[in-house]
Amino acid sequence: MNVSRIRELREDNDISQRVLASELKIHQTTYSDYELGNLNIPMEILDLLATRYNTSIDYLLHRTDETRPYPKTRDT
Repeated sequence: MNVSRIRELREDNDISQRVLASELKIHQTTYSDYELGNLNIPMEILDLLATRYNTSIDYLLHRTDETRPYPKTRDT
């Protein structure tokens, strides 16, 4: 899995791995392993990262180059 965007976004926002890991309620070493591609990122974490950076999971996973998040759906 190419996860370079999560590192780029973190660095562009001047956030340390330790601070971001704390926000995600995970260990810093776990987050580091996500950035290095040593661990698959759980969907819940991808969702939190997409929300944190105001983008889509597809952008994080290099499925699109569009940075804007998808429109919210209405509850029915």
